[in-house]
Amino acid sequence: MTNFLLEVGTEELPASFLSSAVKQWKQRIPQSLQAHNLTSDAVEVYGTPRRLAVLITNLPAQQPDKEEEIKGPPAQAAFKDGKPTPAASGFAKKQGVDVADFEIRPTEKGEFIFVRKKTPGRPVAEILTEFVKEWIFSLEGKRLMRWGDGDVKFSRPIRWLVALLDDAVLPIELDNGSEVIRSDRLTHSHRVLHPQPVTIPHASDYLTTLRSAFVIVDADERANTIKQQVLSSVQNLDGHAEIYPDLLEEVTNLVEFPSAVVGKFEADFLELPTEVITTVMVSHQRYFPVFKGENSKELLSYFVTISNGDPAKSDIVAVGNERVIRARLADGKFFYDSDLKKPLESFLPQLEKVTFQEDLGSVRAKVERICENAEIITAKLQLSQEETSNIQRAALLCKADLVSQMVYEFPELQGIMGEKYAAKSGESPEVARAIFEHYLPRNAGDDLPQTLTGQIVGLADRLDTLVSIFGLGMIPTSSSDPFALRRAANAIVNITWFGNLAINLQELIEEIASNFATAYNKDGEKLGTALKDFFLQRIRTLLQEEKSIDYDLVNAVLGENDPEYAERALKDLLDVRDRALFLQEIRSDGTLDKIYETVNRSTRLAAQGDLDFIQLNPTVAVNPELFQKASEEALLNGLIQLVPETESAKRSRNYRQLVSALEKIAPAVSNFFDGAESVLVMDSNPEIKRNRLHLLGLLRNHARVLADFGAVVKNL
Repeated sequence: MTNFLLEVGTEELPASFLSSAVKQWKQRIPQSLQAHNLTSDAVEVYGTPRRLAVLITNLPAQQPDKEEEIKGPPAQAAFKDGKPTPAASGFAKKQGVDVADFEIRPTEKGEFIFVRKKTPGRPVAEILTEFVKEWIFSLEGKRLMRWGDGDVKFSRPIRWLVALLDDAVLPIELDNGSEVIRSDRLTHSHRVLHPQPVTIPHASDYLTTLRSAFVIVDADERANTIKQQVLSSVQNLDGHAEIYPDLLEEVTNLVEFPSAVVGKFEADFLELPTEVITTVMVSHQRYFPVFKGENSKELLSYFVTISNGDPAKSDIVAVGNERVIRARLADGKFFYDSDLKKPLESFLPQLEKVTFQEDLGSVRAKVERICENAEIITAKLQLSQEETSNIQRAALLCKADLVSQMVYEFPELQGIMGEKYAAKSGESPEVARAIFEHYLPRNAGDDLPQTLTGQIVGLADRLDTLVSIFGLGMIPTSSSDPFALRRAANAIVNITWFGNLAINLQELIEEIASNFATAYNKDGEKLGTALKDFFLQRIRTLLQEEKSIDYDLVNAVLGENDPEYAERALKDLLDVRDRALFLQEIRSDGTLDKIYETVNRSTRLAAQGDLDFIQLNPTVAVNPELFQKASEEALLNGLIQLVPETESAKRSRNYRQLVSALEKIAPAVSNFFDGAESVLVMDSNPEIKRNRLHLLGLLRNHARVLADFGAVVKNL
């Protein structure tokens, strides 16, 4: 068994590319080995800003021999008068065997030629040599670059290559125009702490060799080191450093030998909003902010930065970083003080100069559409005058901070500064909070707006974006969604579910689409249809992925190509959510199995009848004079008793009541099909047949109040 080390040495890689590349190699390299029938004990992928490496332990020295059986042409075509035909000769040549090696065997389609082919395994060194270039240049990333006079593309220029099979260098060359990078056992270590190259004697010595040269190649180890250093460095400050996961990952990929450095800034800057200070620290400087306590939101005038330099020079590093953050915070204070000199509403005219989208006009025009949408939603929800007034005010001001000096400099603070400035301008707490909340959720896993005002303004904003961009024909594709329309639609559904808002999304889409079509001379009906289909896709995805509903149960509540269910889902998002969750619940507790056969068998047969999907009243659809068996009468009586239960369940959305009623009617259905008084549904008399199919159709219709049981898969 043998160990293999590959290290690709580069100029400093972007942290985002490094993180992605490590993940790609962790997936692709084991797949490559498996595809060539190579086993190993472990595939460890490492990365630092200057290198990407993989260490594969206990590989076989030789690929196993491969034996396979290959089916050839029919025997009748392969031999004529006992002699091989061109078909036989061609097959033998292709497989590298003699005609004498053929075996003739009978199959279901007659006799065929078979051969057993043994392919000797190749030396693992030979295979790895082929793998290396594929592994390196198949990596995907943004803004890959060329360098020198070659055509090689990578995130940053490749400067050295280490390829060791145990203690031997595996000869590999990377050609890039006039430059040739040849594999070696020499690697480069820490730029400052160990500027000399180091030699790796054996593949298994990789981690220890680089550690001795002040490079920690294991990202998890670097992250843990950073976390421990940051937390311990602020203990004597009586503070707590906040470890943001995204920041920790980024900083981990920016250093090779981390050392935490504590810096300080003037306490006067703490008068700025906390979000401004933390944005400067985290997003711009990659610092860890220090708070008074673990759960405190009150900042101390300290920060922790992670240095990749000499720990002995920490004091100098601290002074340099203090100078930088002091300047950034001074800018922030200037912007903040300048913005506060006028009320938030006074920023509105400037929105005329900010383009939302070339064909849709300014952000100010978008604000007007948001206000119109908010008015439509509040009217449909029949909200109070106070609630309506707050929503309209928040809708008007929701984008005003975009033209403030602070948000222009720090775009991450949009909405956050809007809330601050609204409060300072004398707006109500409800309006101020909604200006921030209408952006929520900003990404997957983010908080949802908690206030009704924030929820409605958020819906109005996203509906405008969806209708407007769809109206221009810029519909997302599988690979492109530049306006994040999927995220916007997901947010609309999730906000509605979270706030339990009784919104008829179908009506909203149709009305807003119609308004847009009138203003921009578009086909409103076509636009509405496209948006409704888009939302149905998002509802389906959210139910399966976020609510963990089985795919067949999602099909059952949304229908498979069933317009009635699709329309019902869009008209009542709360109902489709509740029905899906309830179906998953009764599958888990076994109740679904108890009614499955009863409903599903009836549903399948009822499809051969002509009863519509709406009728629930047996007295309208069934003629008792056509009954021939007592089981028919019993089923009719059961259906009559089912009507009030179903109607009550529809009104209250208490679907447990409906399922209990279906359980009660199950014995009558079973007797109708298989009991002593069973009937032949498909009777030769067309009137009797139609009558019996109507009985089953009625049962199907009652069950359809909950779901399309024809889509449910038994015992999934």
